[in-house]
Amino acid sequence: MSLRNTLAERILVLDGAMGTMIQRYHLTEEDYRGQRFASVQIPQKGNNDLLCLTQPQIIAEIHRQYLEAGADIIETCSFNSQRISMADYGMENLIVELNEAAVRIAREQADAMTKLTPHKLRFVVGSVGPTSKTTSLSPDVENPAFRAITFDELVEAYVEQMVVLIRGGVDALLIETVFDTLNAKAAIYAATEAMKIAGKQTEIMLSATVADSAGRTLSGQTLSAFWASVEHAGMLSVGLNCSFGAKDMKPYLKELADLATCYVSAYPNAGLPNQMGEYDETPETMASHVKPYIEEGLVNIIGGCCGTTPAHIAAYAPLVEGASPRIPQKDNQRLRLAGLEMLEI
Repeated sequence: MSLRNTLAERILVLDGAMGTMIQRYHLTEEDYRGQRFASVQIPQKGNNDLLCLTQPQIIAEIHRQYLEAGADIIETCSFNSQRISMADYGMENLIVELNEAAVRIAREQADAMTKLTPHKLRFVVGSVGPTSKTTSLSPDVENPAFRAITFDELVEAYVEQMVVLIRGGVDALLIETVFDTLNAKAAIYAATEAMKIAGKQTEIMLSATVADSAGRTLSGQTLSAFWASVEHAGMLSVGLNCSFGAKDMKPYLKELADLATCYVSAYPNAGLPNQMGEYDETPETMASHVKPYIEEGLVNIIGGCCGTTPAHIAAYAPLVEGASPRIPQKDNQRLRLAGLEMLEI
C-alpha cells in the first residue's frame, strides 16, 4: 500500500529530531571526520549528514529507535545534502554519495521493521532542507536588490540531490523548514525535473516554519499567502515544523488546515529553547499539547522537530490509535493570488 493510500486510512506518526539524538553520542571532531576525512582543512563537527558516511551505525541506530517508538515514517539524514550547504564544509563533491548513503540506511531500517510488523508499513521520506541561502531576501542591508543565489542555481542543486533520493527509493520528498516560499517553489520545480531524470514518480511533501507570533514566514508571507503560492503543486501534504512548541503552533496549524486541499502534517519543537538553547518539554507535556490536533481533526501526520526524542514520539501512539484522520478541504474553485498576503477573488 502506498503512503497516500495509508494516509487516507489513519493518522501517521513521523519521527523526531535527528540532531538532538546525535548530540547524545557526544561526538568529537575526529568522530565526524572518521579515517576518510581526517586530513580535510575545514572543521566537520556539526555536519550531521556526513555521519551517513563516517558513522553509519549511529544514524541507523537513531532510525531504529524512532521506528521502535512507533514512527510510521522516518526521514533520511540528508537535510543539508545539497552542494549549497555542503560548500560550507568543503564537501560539495560528495552529494551523490551522501544521499545514496542516507537513503540506504533509512530504507534498510524501515524495511526491516516492516518485516517484523507486516500489518504496519513503514515509510521513508527524503529530507530536503531550505539551504543556507535565500532567493527572496538580500543578505546585504546596503543593497536590497542583491541575492546570494539565483532561482536557477537553487533548482540545479536541488535536482542533483533529489535524483539520488528518488533513485534510492524514498516514498516521498519532504521539502521542509521552508522559510522562503521562493526557495520552496524552486524545490517543487526541481522535484518535477528530478522525477523526469530519474524516470520515476514520487510524492512531494512540504513543511514551512513560522518566523514569529504574527504567523508569517521569514520572507514575510502569511500562511494563507504561502498556501496560495504552492497549492498548484499537487502535493501529498503541507504542514508546519520547527517554529514553536506544540501549544503555540496550534493556531497557525489550524489556519493552514482550514485551507489545505491535501493532507496536513505537523512536527513542532519540544517547547521553546531555554537559556542554554536546550528543549525542556517532556514527552507527556508535549503529548497533551498535541492531543487537540488530533481531537479537532487538524492533522494527518504528526511528529517532532527540535528537542524531540523517541520518548516523545512514543507518547503519540495512544493519541493516534483509532483516531480519525483529517479530511482534506474541498477546493472552492476561486482564484487565489498572493504576495505577502492572499487575495481570493
